Amino acid sequence: MYSWFKSYFVVSVNGCNSSKLPVSCGVPQGSVLGPLLFLLYINDIYNSFPGEKIKLFADDTNLFIAAKSASELEVKANLHLSNWFGWAQIDCI
Repeated sequence: MYSWFKSYFVVSVNGCNSSKLPVSCGVPQGSVLGPLLFLLYINDIYNSFPGEKIKLFADDTNLFIAAKSASELEVKANLHLSNWFGWAQIDCI
């Protein structure tokens, strides 16, 4: 399995292979496994927004936040954005 993922980060065109490039975070765009790996990665995003409504579709994410006032909405939105930033960075450190 390791050798399969190891060769995954090499581009091959007409029998010519590219040199291996280190990938510290994410998945190369346009890859065959990209959509599946993205779904595995994003699967726990709900944990970053407890009690809020999230809709996921393909590579699009919508977060719906409700509040009683604009100032409360601003505080909640900033808190959720901070949580999301922390979630997004955890695998890239």
